[in-house]
Amino acid sequence: MQVVEHGGFSAAAQKLYMSQPSVSNQVRQLERSVRAPLIDRSGPRIRPTAEGEVLLEYGKRVFLLAGEAVAAIRQVGELESGRLAIGGTTTVGTYLLPSLLAEFRSRHPLVECDIYVGNNVQVRGRLLDGELGVAVVAGEPGAPQLASEPILADRLVLIAAPGHRLAGQCLLPQALTGERFLLREQGSQTRDLQEAALLQWEIQQVRRAEVWGPEAIKQCVAVGLGLSLISEHAVVDEVQSGRLAVLQVDPPLKRRPISVVHRRDRLLSPAERAFIALLHEVHDWPSELPRVRPA
Repeated sequence: MQVVEHGGFSAAAQKLYMSQPSVSNQVRQLERSVRAPLIDRSGPRIRPTAEGEVLLEYGKRVFLLAGEAVAAIRQVGELESGRLAIGGTTTVGTYLLPSLLAEFRSRHPLVECDIYVGNNVQVRGRLLDGELGVAVVAGEPGAPQLASEPILADRLVLIAAPGHRLAGQCLLPQALTGERFLLREQGSQTRDLQEAALLQWEIQQVRRAEVWGPEAIKQCVAVGLGLSLISEHAVVDEVQSGRLAVLQVDPPLKRRPISVVHRRDRLLSPAERAFIALLHEVHDWPSELPRVRPA
């Protein structure tokens, strides 16, 4: 693995604190053992052969399983130590996971907790690569290797600057014609839902701009750069303080699931199982926005 990842025998030898001939000899012995060439040495930079690619993937899985076994052994029983790494898509990781992990830490104070936050594509990639054991995501992942279970739901709301001409009204979609919409980056599950909403409302031909992340979107909307669809839980404070306004559109958008996800073939650690058990106790988000009623 080190030879492939570092692009040569010398670089791998330095990483492993071994001599270059020792590394080369071990690779040759491995090739004799499996009776197949594993390294293509014909070019300026070595590459794995087709057989080498297969062995590399199995090698990664072996190392992951070894790490899981050590973690599980250390955490057997009372969760007196260890580390919990949880992934979350941007909205979930920012507005839900911190309070959940605070509750988890209150129950298991000696377990350290890490949060990785990214968009849907990034979190799914880390789950598939084995860098994360468990993640909480908006929507459901589209990978057959992943098992998911819906635990909560949220909805997107249309937000505007508080002084917007449509603020405080219950609207038909046609009233949004001519408005400028701020959309999340590609790879975000929210972006997919934003595009679907514009299609549902039959107002696809609108001016658009792309903004990375919900916090940047809220700031842009607040200063009048456009409208946006964003999770109701991302704007609770801003709406209550009057920094943003919610535009009620009829018919409303469907709610989306919030799911806990892990690899089907991965053995969950005691800390990960305890976190999933905590998720099963949660029936509602901490707070929700009041709905705008028709006049």
